[in-house]
Amino acid sequence: MKPPDRIEELLTAVSAAFADGALVQLKLGGYHGDEPDLKAVLVKKISTKAGEKYSFTYRYKTRDTIKNFAEHEALVLLREGLANEFRSAQLATTGFDMVVERNGAKMRLKRTEVKGREAPSTDHNRAKNRPLTETGKPWLKALGLAGKNGAIRNDAQDKFRQINKMVEIFAPLVAALKAEKPLIIDMGAGKGYLDFALYDYLATVAKQPVCIIGVEMREQLVTDGNATAKASGFEGLSFEAGTIMEHDASGADAVIALHACDTATDDAIFKGIAAGAALIAVAPCCHKQIRRQMASGKPDATLEPLLRHGIFVERQAEMVTDTLRALLLELNGYRTKVFEFVSDAHTPKNNLIVAEKDGRTGRDRDAVLKQIVEIKAMFGIGEHYLEGLLGE
Repeated sequence: MKPPDRIEELLTAVSAAFADGALVQLKLGGYHGDEPDLKAVLVKKISTKAGEKYSFTYRYKTRDTIKNFAEHEALVLLREGLANEFRSAQLATTGFDMVVERNGAKMRLKRTEVKGREAPSTDHNRAKNRPLTETGKPWLKALGLAGKNGAIRNDAQDKFRQINKMVEIFAPLVAALKAEKPLIIDMGAGKGYLDFALYDYLATVAKQPVCIIGVEMREQLVTDGNATAKASGFEGLSFEAGTIMEHDASGADAVIALHACDTATDDAIFKGIAAGAALIAVAPCCHKQIRRQMASGKPDATLEPLLRHGIFVERQAEMVTDTLRALLLELNGYRTKVFEFVSDAHTPKNNLIVAEKDGRTGRDRDAVLKQIVEIKAMFGIGEHYLEGLLGE
């Protein structure tokens, strides 16, 4: 008996979903062709003046390219791509999901029924749901996101998506603060992408008074940031030179840090706790301090299979480091949650720890302390850097 042709099964399902208006998205992954920096291809249905089309978004490392095709052209491209260049395909429809994966000459297909899913609008001209819609702002040009014509540059599309997503997350957190004019301190601000985007949205779109200070070691970035803030008319946004630990965060309502490397994230958390900030939000980067202790310590023997390979040690170190950070925040009166804030297609360091002060009681403290002690003992950890800062 001839084995089933999984590619044709998938394409038949794609074509039927396209015709029925049930197509949500098709994603091709595992690219191994000749196109440099191509990561994935996303396919959806759109309606144009010339009729219904398959819209292909070619997602490269630093840009997206969109091309639209009639059905016969699209199916030829998909058939050739799945046969020669892509190792996987994920089809989402209103009634089922279908996954095709290739391993050598073998192809697997899995179908899962779903309920309650609606197809997205196919209107090609609909507005993007982004907090920041006006792209001709001086700060966007100064930071290299927009060109002279005011349009977002092709090689800055990923970054613009990131900062819009950050604003989506941070704006309601800031709105929940009780202060009339919240003071937000960004530790390790860099060029200040988030600071400019968040201030722009809060001050000009949401009409919420706010003061944002970006703390940055590199004096040239501080000078540039202040010049751009002045040119943009952002009176409540400023940048100050210095390290995280040198900065006086007294009076801060929120302390944030995006991709502060290794223990710099802990410095930011400590400064937020010490200031009594109502909100602390950090996106950690690098987890060397705990990884070194796990490598040199004596983890529980049952963990040996999980720590046998370097890549697994790295991932376990990230998980353990951020778990202990969340627990230490809870120990100091914060309610915490950890989640992905952008897709890992944009950055692999995409976890965000959000801590909101809620005055936890001493009764919680004993239980949290016990969890911290047990996790450290299990993974052979002597002391988390943040513990030392807090004197726990």
